Amino acid sequence: MSVRTHIKSIQDIMRQDTGIDGDAQRLSQLGWMFFLKIIDDQDQELELIHDDYASPIPRRYRWSAWAADPEGTTGEELLDFVNGDLFPALKTLPVSGRPGRRRRVVREIFEDAYNYMKSGQLMRQVINRINGIDFNDLTDRQHFGDIYEQFLNDLQSAGNAGEYYTPRAVTAFMVDRIDPRPGELLFDPACGTGGFLTCALRHMRERYVKQPDDERTMQGALRAVEKKQLPHMLCVTNMLLHGVEDPGFVRHDNTLARPYVSWGPSDRVDIVLTNPPFGGKEEGGIESNFPPHFRTKETADLFLALIVRLLKPSGRAAVVLPDGSLFGEGVKTRLKEHLMEACNLHTIVRLPNSVFRPYASIGTNLLFFEKGEPTRDVWFYEHLVPAGQKAYSMTRSIRPEHLQGCIDWWGGRERRGRQETDRAWKVTAEEVKARGYNLDFRNPNTREDEHGDPETLLAELTAAEADAANVRDRLKAILTEALTR
Repeated sequence: MSVRTHIKSIQDIMRQDTGIDGDAQRLSQLGWMFFLKIIDDQDQELELIHDDYASPIPRRYRWSAWAADPEGTTGEELLDFVNGDLFPALKTLPVSGRPGRRRRVVREIFEDAYNYMKSGQLMRQVINRINGIDFNDLTDRQHFGDIYEQFLNDLQSAGNAGEYYTPRAVTAFMVDRIDPRPGELLFDPACGTGGFLTCALRHMRERYVKQPDDERTMQGALRAVEKKQLPHMLCVTNMLLHGVEDPGFVRHDNTLARPYVSWGPSDRVDIVLTNPPFGGKEEGGIESNFPPHFRTKETADLFLALIVRLLKPSGRAAVVLPDGSLFGEGVKTRLKEHLMEACNLHTIVRLPNSVFRPYASIGTNLLFFEKGEPTRDVWFYEHLVPAGQKAYSMTRSIRPEHLQGCIDWWGGRERRGRQETDRAWKVTAEEVKARGYNLDFRNPNTREDEHGDPETLLAELTAAEADAANVRDRLKAILTEALTR
């Protein structure tokens, strides 16, 4: 049976369980079960590689101990074990001792996890199907990885999941343009399910990881935080699936809850890659962690202020922001001024409204900047929906090849030789400043509809209204004459 068939059969079984209501609960249920299976398979592999390796999970709670036997515990006995023993033990797992960091990962996963299934028989069927996937088998792992990413792409039916979804083509493009290398500290302060992290891992493995030391250096330089339980669990599982031995760098926390001034030199990073939540408001009191001139409840604004602070000198960032961040006033104006004074905001890629459908139908932008020198010029590149297609959609989403034109124009890592085209144009920092730091520059090469001279149009309108009045008077005269005969 193929991996895809396994997953479909698991979903079909879970739909029969009366305790699971909707895709969000099904995804959460699959999340903790896959997590335990994946980490157990990885533990078994690490035990063979390292003589002194110790699993973070006590023996009786490891997947292989209670779930691997297809004829094992089922029914009420299985439910009692999961609800009354497994979950309480993992929620309170001690984090002291040698595998403490990996134990902390397990504990954080289960702190807010929940078993929604009410049928022990159906749970046993799901477990047995999951056992059909060997996560130590490279082929199975690759196939499951593709399917897992499809799960993440389908999150639109799971409540507000669009808050942490970024199309793969966009994340891959941003990573490619930033070009991270092993050893550079890479941080995603709102990592969602880990899309930027997995793209960065793939990018570095394809280009720069040649030795085992390169792999260790790369994994040791990753940093991430996710506020919400479900995406945090999915992100950690995603890291395990992508061969990360210690996903403890993915913290379950709110990055914005830490005071702005407490982020010191030791917290600086080389790279920030992120799509911060936008359109929402932070909980009360969070804005007080920031200096008065940056205080707002708009999440994206707070993240932008923090990102500038977090970058090392010469550090670089790629951030997704909505159109409102470009033209907004007040705090947004002060943020853009600060950004352009502290960083070289060298490129803004303008995306069409449909890139994030169905999660959002607003214009978004990719901002690329480097800290250390003020902005002199800002290059804009307008990405258009492919010819013959009115908009992006779930069935016809943005693909990597759609962004190849921007890559060809980019000019290498040093961005040399850029030219203005029908899609690319440049504005100076002085022009931005003269507009009150309004960065909402439209493509000057786009031909607007010609509406004509206003005075001429007004004269034509006046003449047309006079003609209409004459016709109305003639009709009135004709009707009056007809009625008086």
